[in-house]
Amino acid sequence: MAKDILQKIVETKAREVEAARRLIPESELRRLAAGRDKWRPFLGNLQHAHREGTGIIAEIKRASPSRGVIRADIDPADYARKYEAGGAIAISVLTDSSYFMGSADDLKQARRASTIPVLRKEFVISEYQVYESAVMGADAVLLIARILSESLLCDLVAICRELGMDSLVEIHGPEDMEKAVRSGAKIIGINNRDLKTFDTDTGVAVRMVSGLSSGQIPVAASGINSRGDIEKMEQAGIHNFLVGESIVRAADPVAFIKELKGGG
Repeated sequence: MAKDILQKIVETKAREVEAARRLIPESELRRLAAGRDKWRPFLGNLQHAHREGTGIIAEIKRASPSRGVIRADIDPADYARKYEAGGAIAISVLTDSSYFMGSADDLKQARRASTIPVLRKEFVISEYQVYESAVMGADAVLLIARILSESLLCDLVAICRELGMDSLVEIHGPEDMEKAVRSGAKIIGINNRDLKTFDTDTGVAVRMVSGLSSGQIPVAASGINSRGDIEKMEQAGIHNFLVGESIVRAADPVAFIKELKGGG
């Protein structure tokens, strides 16, 4: 695994965004995004799980740079229905095509097939992509603190709020946390995976959660494979989890999500 994979992804994303701008100008996306009024309660669902039990954000993930192809032929609509049946509080959809084999169409299909909120998991580096996310139907968007300047992160969080869309700000280290706190983000995703090396340590979320304020909702991500992994993090005060590969690989995603929630 190349040590600079994150940098390569961001460089690719910059080229993709410029190409998209030539097809659809940002002014048009802004107009369409401003007219959207049907949002599903991503933050609200996480807040409820934080108070009452275990919240699972189940991910539709075809592949990754670290794991290769996971399930290339996944049917987003079918899996979205299964995720909701299993008790997931939201669905995360990877839309990056170059490194994760995802697409905007995957997100659209998943949202049409379910009634729960949908998070666009993407390498967002510009305002353009936030408006794009709103137009494609996302109820929330992932913002990775490590790849954004503090000023841009603050701007993107504010744009999401103005539109009525939630943002999940992902952190991995102390510098990321400082940015996230100053951005005013309400949902903080603590990624156990270092996106520069793709090494995973499930202790990262446990160690970092104490640095968040009582008004912020922590979400642990990466390396979550069993109810035991979740129980360890719940003891540290984390009650929401973004789970991808282990659910996608499960023979019965419905039963596996129920097991993760403690009701298997």
